[in-house]
Amino acid sequence: MKGLLRVLPVVLLAILLAAFGGVGSAGAQGAVGVIVGPGESIQKAVNAADPGDTILVSGVHREDVVIRKNGISLRGTNNAVIKPPARVDSPCGPSGICVLGDVNFNTGKVNKYVNNVSISGLTVKNFRDSGLFAIGARDAMFTNNHLINDHEYGAFALFSTGTKIISNVARGSDEAGIYVGGSPNANAKVVGNETYGNFLGIFIRDALKGTIAGNRVHNNCLGVMFLADAPGPSGNFEVRGNWVRDNTRSCPATEETPPLSGVGISLYGAQGVKVTGNHIAGNVPTGPTIFSGGVVVVRGFGGTAPKNNSVFTNDFGRNKPDIYWDGSGTGNRLTPNKCNTSVPARFCS
Repeated sequence: MKGLLRVLPVVLLAILLAAFGGVGSAGAQGAVGVIVGPGESIQKAVNAADPGDTILVSGVHREDVVIRKNGISLRGTNNAVIKPPARVDSPCGPSGICVLGDVNFNTGKVNKYVNNVSISGLTVKNFRDSGLFAIGARDAMFTNNHLINDHEYGAFALFSTGTKIISNVARGSDEAGIYVGGSPNANAKVVGNETYGNFLGIFIRDALKGTIAGNRVHNNCLGVMFLADAPGPSGNFEVRGNWVRDNTRSCPATEETPPLSGVGISLYGAQGVKVTGNHIAGNVPTGPTIFSGGVVVVRGFGGTAPKNNSVFTNDFGRNKPDIYWDGSGTGNRLTPNKCNTSVPARFCS
């Protein structure tokens, strides 16, 4: 654990949690309904719980879990670990814990949200899809979890609103450590997390409205990515006070993305994103990439132009370059910043 900003200062984190609706007490979340010990079934406890109950989990469990009831709090104690079962039973696919509303998977229409589910203190690892999955959820909260080597995504929110992803560690995902998408009113809060060793650290797609603050995003191919184009717009987020460093890994092209390496924060066709007060350094490519830089503001891969984005009062260093803009779009403000290199050159003059 090295680096001055490796751990978010306690006072700042407390302020962020208070501002964004941090973790409440067990009493505020509901009564403790059951304690699930090593090898016992978490799903059976969830099925038997009343809305508002808290379920305490300890030890190692090999199962996938689906939560469809309002107000359930699932809390890990004594090094609780969730690993994949021998057979996938979840309607959400091979994911660890799924918060599932009544959703039409073909259209994305949410007929009924599941509300106020909280998942905290768990290690969820090695799932073939996602570690934590919210779909058709309102005000779901994922806090203080370790999401390790979940092959698609660590924490994934789709067709959901008010999701709070706070103080988690997400590493080793082939897609993104944290994903928010599929919502014109995401109103998501991604605060105080550490995400590293992924393809993308934090990925926002087809989602509008939210905050990304106080996160440590490092050693990915790309740190924070907003992607517009189909199926919908991406933006109207505040990105502030994050530590985005050394995203230098090299990732080959996929069906959806070209080769990428050395990008800190990217606004690919994004709209209305405010990037301010971030420390962005050491984002340089180590392999093929279509763009690189501390902050990259360019058209989406499908041609959508960025518009009305603001990048100012950030602290840059050792990126290649610090700021890159392809000249497309309208209403983009890219000064003033503390930087040394930019394309075009005028942003650091």
